[in-house]
Amino acid sequence: MLPSTQQRVPLHTATHVNRHIREQARASVQNAALGGLPGIDRRLAELDREWDVERVLEANAASLVVAGCALGAFADRRFFVVPALVGGFLLQHALQGWCPPLPLLRRLGIRTEAEIEDERRALLASRADVLAASRVGPAGRAQ
Repeated sequence: MLPSTQQRVPLHTATHVNRHIREQARASVQNAALGGLPGIDRRLAELDREWDVERVLEANAASLVVAGCALGAFADRRFFVVPALVGGFLLQHALQGWCPPLPLLRRLGIRTEAEIEDERRALLASRADVLAASRVGPAGRAQ
């Protein structure tokens, strides 16, 4: 049976790495909230620019395919094996959620789209709390 799209990568990531990624996200939300609305907005903008693990894998795979084809065409035909291997690894990742570079990428802190979105939702909730608190004065009365 194939794992669900959202669970493919976390299922093939070491438990301590998944835990570290979750803890980093929690700490990031707390740090952003300490900065008030500007801190939260700054972190939300950073998340808009963050690459998820799928995008990193795709970019690296495409680079290896191009390099393998160029080297196969101009240096040594044996380099044509590189695009074939990369294609196999991408297929394996699409089906199972695992491929050889995945453990390294996860240890480097590269997150899934769902993990990035979880942090975004937590930041938006913090932002709503900050806005609600600013509408209620220090004495607990609405301003």
